[in-house]
Amino acid sequence: MRVVLIGYRGSGKSVVGRLVADRLDLAFVDTDLEIETRDGRSIAEIFAEDGELGFRKVERDVIADVSRRQRVVIAAGGGAVLDPDTRSDWTASDTLVAWLTATPEELAGRISGDETTADRRPSLTGRSVLEEITEVLRHREPLYRDCQRLTIDTTGRTIEDVAAEIVTSVMSADPGQED
Repeated sequence: MRVVLIGYRGSGKSVVGRLVADRLDLAFVDTDLEIETRDGRSIAEIFAEDGELGFRKVERDVIADVSRRQRVVIAAGGGAVLDPDTRSDWTASDTLVAWLTATPEELAGRISGDETTADRRPSLTGRSVLEEITEVLRHREPLYRDCQRLTIDTTGRTIEDVAAEIVTSVMSADPGQED
């Protein structure tokens, strides 16, 4: 079993993913952290030095590698769906792709409350947080929709509640999975 969590930054992929992995006794990989570990630079540094295309190349390589693993929960970066090969890999396999959504206002509040955001994540548009979220989501939502098998609105919900919904979906897709 492989579970991939997709969605915009701040949707809860990392915190929910860790909890899902723990509950299902699976490994957990946050692709953003994996990229930074392998590359030795923050995502913001990679963007600044290599541009978005350079970052996306590194991201694709990391995601291709971790997506070959079994018994793993993967928290994919928000822009991972921009790569058609990534989307194709996920939809052509037994991967449960769960799209975590939230209102732009909720995402903006979460992102603004994350002290590490400014140092680790670059602005993609140079606009305010809320304007950027709205603009980027307009382009990415069809891509998220294209490869998801489960959509969960995380607005106003607890991490535990969202994780429980994913675990329930995994258990119904694979009844042999241990609790």
